[in-house]
Parts: sequence; C-alpha cells; structure tokens
Amino acid sequence: MVKREIGRISRHKRIRRKILGTAERPRLVIHRSHRNLVAQLVDDISQKTLFGVTTSAKDLRVKAEGGGNIKRAVLLGEIVAVRAKEKGVSRVVFDRGGYLYHGCIKAFAEAARKAGLEF
Repeated sequence: MVKREIGRISRHKRIRRKILGTAERPRLVIHRSHRNLVAQLVDDISQKTLFGVTTSAKDLRVKAEGGGNIKRAVLLGEIVAVRAKEKGVSRVVFDRGGYLYHGCIKAFAEAARKAGLEF
C-alpha cells in the first residue's frame, strides 16, 4: 500500500470516531479512486446501506465523459441528493473519507447541497 493511502486511511479512521450516521441523519460517505467516485448513504446504528451510487453507472457515463472528473462529481452529487429525497432524507452527516476537501470532493459536496441536502 502506498504511503499516501495509509495516511488517508488513518485520517478516515480518526474522522469516523467523531461522526455517526443515524436513521434520521445518515452518513454520506464518498470514496475516490483513480477513475471513479462512489457515494453511499449509511445508517450506522442499524448497520445498513440505504443506497449507493457510482460514476461508473451507465446513466452517468453517458452524461459526462471521463471517470473521476469534476463534471461527474457534480452530477453524482445531484443524483445522490435526489435519491436521498426519494428515501425521505434531507439531512446527512458528510464523511469525506479522509480525502482533502477540494477538487472532486468539494464539487460533489457543493452539488449535493445545492440540490437540497443539508450538511
């Protein structure tokens, strides 16, 4: 494992000690790979994933080119907000996964906020 990834995992563990997703306010987790972004809504108390969306999904690949770029992050944020509203969730706890809050992570978060999620 690369030194940078080990640092990210330790940051994520530190963040996870402080935040917890509940049924009323689930945890919005983001994971970034070299090619794609993955977002999940998780209820930590009942240990259930409400849903997950990825930029490698067919409908997202058609709308924007490239894998982990900012355009796709914005589309992913909007889709996550719409799906969360369908599930009856309007407030979430944002878990940035140990990544710095810039680039794709920031674009995703701002798009989700703009589409109606509160965090």
